[in-house]
Amino acid sequence: MTDKQLAIHGGQKTKTTAFGTGKRFGLDEAQQLLEALEQNTLFYHFGKKVKQFLSDFNELYGVKYSVATTSGTASIHVALGALGTTVGDEIITSPITDQGTLIGILYQNAIPVFADLDPNTYNMDPKSIEAKITPRTKAIVVVHLAGNPADMDPIMEIARKHNLKVIEDCAQSYLTKYKGRLVGTIGHYGCFSTNDFKHISTGDGGIVTVNSGEEQDYLATHAFADKNFKRFGDTVQKDLHFLAPNYRMTELQGAVGIAQLKKLPWICDQRHIFGDRITQGISGLPGIQPHKVEEGNSCTYWFYMLRLDESQLTCTRQEFSDALSAEGIPNTAGYISAVMYMQPIFQKRQAYLGSHYPFDITGVTYHEGDCPNAEAILETAIRLGVNEFYTEQDIEDMIAAIRKVANHFAKVPVVENA
Repeated sequence: MTDKQLAIHGGQKTKTTAFGTGKRFGLDEAQQLLEALEQNTLFYHFGKKVKQFLSDFNELYGVKYSVATTSGTASIHVALGALGTTVGDEIITSPITDQGTLIGILYQNAIPVFADLDPNTYNMDPKSIEAKITPRTKAIVVVHLAGNPADMDPIMEIARKHNLKVIEDCAQSYLTKYKGRLVGTIGHYGCFSTNDFKHISTGDGGIVTVNSGEEQDYLATHAFADKNFKRFGDTVQKDLHFLAPNYRMTELQGAVGIAQLKKLPWICDQRHIFGDRITQGISGLPGIQPHKVEEGNSCTYWFYMLRLDESQLTCTRQEFSDALSAEGIPNTAGYISAVMYMQPIFQKRQAYLGSHYPFDITGVTYHEGDCPNAEAILETAIRLGVNEFYTEQDIEDMIAAIRKVANHFAKVPVVENA
């Protein structure tokens, strides 16, 4: 038995120590929560915590206006509502995302249209976006997947050319930079999530940046998150002209957010370093396509996703995944189970039980093969966790395990240095 024999075949396991862990919440969050409770109100408009959370966020991101919401899903819905999305509008977005990207589109009775992805960055291909534009197109919801920035310059140029709005879904992409600019500040709106599975957590919650810097756009966005109530000091304007949801963040969420934001730069720095190191360590392996970040951009790796080229390997993706797990490296074969348009809600064209509305407005249907690159990504991907509490040794062990498994299954193995 040698250290080159796979653990799944009886060889020595690559990683024999536990991954680094740490506490996400502590006394800083507790102190903020205590202060929130001592206010004798937990309503965002009367308390100070949500206001402080947004002020701190605005300073960190260099924006004038932002609005707090109950979730990342809500933040996208709020942005869509604020820009006037309505019945029968088409919204172009990514087929590899969480349903939270799509819920607000359908709640506005608009129709999701899916653009294909770049096979290396896993983000929306500007050429595919432009090919999907019709007279009904209202906006583009750009998903910055896994902390990796989409190619925003050509996307914004397409939007200007066709008079479209751009919403950035930054749920997985805190402090991610595109050519030196923070994603979430480039489009017309930036949408963030603070649920428990993101870079920072308030349990659930979200933020919308209003990037025009115009007060009227801010007020419209703020109102759409608050039942279309317009609040000015102690007065509330309740004359309602159209439907809007109640997505108000509580003071408890805002309090936790204040403490969490202070940790965000360190969290993102660690993930950036670790993800880039994985890419460096596995580049050049046969059958392995690292998670590509374009030159001049920075990724904050909500997760790390490589792809396999089975034509260069003697195994299936599942066999590779199982072998990597046996080496002590948790991973999953793939990400979401299928591209979003193959989910039952789109295949049945049923946003509401017993109805084909709003899909029957245009008669849109969704088919396998609509976005071939996206489908291929999900069929070939291996997803790895990245965490700010990992150690440098954890990352080196991940690299060593990937190299070991890849070389074992490679049709033409790389000769490792002695």
